[in-house]
Amino acid sequence: MDYVSIFRGLLGLTIITALAFLFSNNKKKINWRLVGTGIILQFVFAFIVLKTEVGRGIFSYCSKFFVWLFSFASDGAQFVFGGLAKSAGVEGSLGFFFAFQVLPTIIFFACVMSVLYYLGIMQRIVQGIAYVMLRLLGTSGAESLDVAANTFIGQTEAPLVIRPYLSTLTGSELFTIMTSGMAHIAGGVLAAYMQMLGIAYAKATGMTVDASQVYFAGHLLAASI
Repeated sequence: MDYVSIFRGLLGLTIITALAFLFSNNKKKINWRLVGTGIILQFVFAFIVLKTEVGRGIFSYCSKFFVWLFSFASDGAQFVFGGLAKSAGVEGSLGFFFAFQVLPTIIFFACVMSVLYYLGIMQRIVQGIAYVMLRLLGTSGAESLDVAANTFIGQTEAPLVIRPYLSTLTGSELFTIMTSGMAHIAGGVLAAYMQMLGIAYAKATGMTVDASQVYFAGHLLAASI
């Protein structure tokens, strides 16, 4: 067990919590039950993901699913652009080109999300996550819905989900929306990171590009959630 890393993590968590308390403009109204529950849930989630076979299995499956999904974007880009869209190191590749290898994936994911929203599927998923957060943490419905949406569509689009309520949010709720947006990774950005980091890691370690992308997808998914 790496006790130095554990100590570093605990120290960082303590310092961030202390700074948040120090700069709070209304210390008397801090909901310490919410703070404690949030910290405990972080530890529980980390334990499930890092120390249990079930947690690792779930994220491994999710990682492979995203790599499989984004492979359609790669195949489509290669059909249109040929060798320009092939990952560096792959036979027939002309090198790494962001415009031909990463942007098509972002556009593809944006289209998939649009279709899911049109069908009403994403609304149900986001509302389900928001409901769980509302029950576990006791946060307001608007901020819970925004945080849940951040997991999928990022900080720019997520506030639009609660647009009718933005003018009535408290300062605390607005700050929650801002920090959750910075803490999450949008689906399109996840796809871009998978492409870029996966290729670089594959070159450095000798892994296949697909295996490297699965590796990074799992880490990025856990970090975002």
